[in-house]
Amino acid sequence: MARRVINRRKPGFVGAREQTQCRFCRRGIAHVDYKDIGTLQKLLTNRGKIYSRKRSGNCAGCQRKAKRAIKQARYMALLPFTA
Repeated sequence: MARRVINRRKPGFVGAREQTQCRFCRRGIAHVDYKDIGTLQKLLTNRGKIYSRKRSGNCAGCQRKAKRAIKQARYMALLPFTA
């Protein structure tokens, strides 16, 4: 008797997601400025924590630049350390 193969994938799975560029690469920003508080606040939770790369959608290089800029802005008292 032949065995049936069970498809365990989710019904909506089509394939790999298409790759998108991060917000900084899309705009062609080479340097993330610590004085640009509006952009940096989009990368923080309401508690002041930095979003992960997966959550923010940044590439590895831009995530490191953003992390550095956020820490500089915190030191200069432009952003809170905690909320």
